Amino acid sequence: MSEETKVTSTETAAPAAPRAERPARPFGKKRFESRRKVCKVCAEKIDNVDYKNFQFVKSFTMESGKILSRRITGTCAKHQRQITKAIKRDRNLAILPYSLPKK
Repeated sequence: MSEETKVTSTETAAPAAPRAERPARPFGKKRFESRRKVCKVCAEKIDNVDYKNFQFVKSFTMESGKILSRRITGTCAKHQRQITKAIKRDRNLAILPYSLPKK
């Protein structure tokens, strides 16, 4: 074989397309971006969560009576502790139920 007939693999391989030319997602779909959750207590500028404000405290419980976690509600750790304490006080005073009866 002569030097002219030899073809190297680097000459035949097509260069890879740059990232900018390729579409990021098929059919123009965008990547899911979740919004940062904001602490409801900090946003309303409440100093201390009070058990007497049971409508506000009730919004942090499920229908079954369970306390919603920080991950779901977006509250900060300081206020989650206050909310938990207020819910437990409301349950003890029979303002909120411990759990709802099963049907």
